[in-house]
Amino acid sequence: MASRAPNFICQNCGAAFARWAGKCEACGEWNTLVEETASRVRVPSRKGRPFAVEPLKGATAEAPRLASGMAEFDRVTGGGLVRGSVLLLGGDPVIGKSTLLLEVAAAFARGRHRAIYISGEEAVAQVRLRAERLGLAEATVEVAAETSVEDIVTTVSQGVIPRMLVIDSIQTMWTQTVDAAPGTVTQVRGSAAELIRFAKRSGAAVILVGHVTKDGQIAGPRVVEHMVDAVLSFEGEGSQQFRILRAIKNRFGPTDEIGVFEMTGGGLREVANPSALFLSERDLGSAGTAVFAGIEGTRPLLVEIQALVAPTTLGTPRRAVVGWDPNRLSMVLAVLEAHCGVRLSGHDVYLNVAGGLRIQEPAADIAAAAALVSSLTHAPLPANAVYFGEISLSGAVRPVPQSAARLREAQKLGFAKAIAPEAARNDAPEGFTLATIGTLDNLVADIARDSTPALRRVSRQDG
Repeated sequence: MASRAPNFICQNCGAAFARWAGKCEACGEWNTLVEETASRVRVPSRKGRPFAVEPLKGATAEAPRLASGMAEFDRVTGGGLVRGSVLLLGGDPVIGKSTLLLEVAAAFARGRHRAIYISGEEAVAQVRLRAERLGLAEATVEVAAETSVEDIVTTVSQGVIPRMLVIDSIQTMWTQTVDAAPGTVTQVRGSAAELIRFAKRSGAAVILVGHVTKDGQIAGPRVVEHMVDAVLSFEGEGSQQFRILRAIKNRFGPTDEIGVFEMTGGGLREVANPSALFLSERDLGSAGTAVFAGIEGTRPLLVEIQALVAPTTLGTPRRAVVGWDPNRLSMVLAVLEAHCGVRLSGHDVYLNVAGGLRIQEPAADIAAAAALVSSLTHAPLPANAVYFGEISLSGAVRPVPQSAARLREAQKLGFAKAIAPEAARNDAPEGFTLATIGTLDNLVADIARDSTPALRRVSRQDG
């Protein structure tokens, strides 16, 4: 016999409490506790069944993958979708999640694999209109508008099991096993569990679309991210045409690869050479800009870092960062002041990574420092030079991995010079100039030497 007991569940983290409170004690968010009535059913006890155990040593077949045909999507997933895997794709509203997955489903269908797209937010007619706009109306993708998980599982289990099943979105799904409203933490967790169970039993690859909160986190209980095999994030600025597909978690592949897309009037277009795209609108000859030779996974990527240093009248100068770690900027500013004599305590500092890309590796320290000093002294950096290297707290420039790949990418795009750590001395390709630096003050001295005498006097007075 089923008994019902009130339960207050946080809609942000999924923690359960016996009584309501204004603040969740688990995650610290306010006004997120919602009363849900959970059904408790007593299940008769049964004897356990034995299962086979195997020795640790033995031949293990690699998980079979199926490539979609979209190179950027396959790069991020590790080469394609694994049978029976479940992926969770998150991203801001109108960023293009539905467009991306519809194009991926069409790519699978072109490979003569069954692909089903289930929409819980749009009608079938709306999905068809998007397919016509994208030029995918002739693709053999099966479409339905449904929110009942039991009905979805029963329908897709008939006939040939699909190789790909898209659920857009998991927040709109509901299951009969949970007595709660759709979109609540309990329903999201229960619906995801049912779909994961179907994927593991049938071998179909399931992709769940998840909404995100105001701070960019995937909405719903965090346990869903632990239940799925991979968590992908579709990022980008609304004012930029670039979109970045990034793996946050992947049990079957790397988590440091990114896929780059460009949003056009006809849908998403794969970008085979993102470095050229990010540098296409570069402002040559301006102070405060430096080209960073970075690495995203196995892909070398060149982006422009822009800095603006302006005098301030505020007691506490502003520090604004877009696309980089603010803590990393604070460290670079401290090293510049402590070891290089560059006084920035009376200036506002703004740092931006052009193109809407988000940089995570510390190799961008040198490029950021060069852009900051260039903006302060109004001395433009060489237009044919790239920068990379990590700065230590002592002011030393530390080596970074894959220097040869960074330099080859820079040479391929027409750059002729690189400012890099001394460890990269032997990695420069033929015909490429490599200026190595051991400490940050060497870089500051080189930039200040190119500034005008009047500006050098201003810089010394600020110091």
